[in-house]
Amino acid sequence: MKDYLISIFYSDEDKCYIADIPDLRYCSAHGASPEEALKEVQIAKELWLEVARESGKPLPTPRYRAQGFPHPERPNNRKRTHRSVNHAKHRRTAP
Repeated sequence: MKDYLISIFYSDEDKCYIADIPDLRYCSAHGASPEEALKEVQIAKELWLEVARESGKPLPTPRYRAQGFPHPERPNNRKRTHRSVNHAKHRRTAP
């Protein structure tokens, strides 16, 4: 099984680093450094999964990847063809 994506960012409001696992609802932790936040969220993840197993709940399939979040209109995370934001401006129009 693939592992779950962990997002780590600094929160100015909380004055600490936050680590979050989007696939595991409410599974997050904080720390004074990114490393500390990561260590704490890994503990939280193990506890989250343990409780889910003990209560007979299905474990979520990892959906998020480091490249970005899945797009709801693109099944299976198919790659999108990127176009310039100015694409419409440069398109020829009939007179």
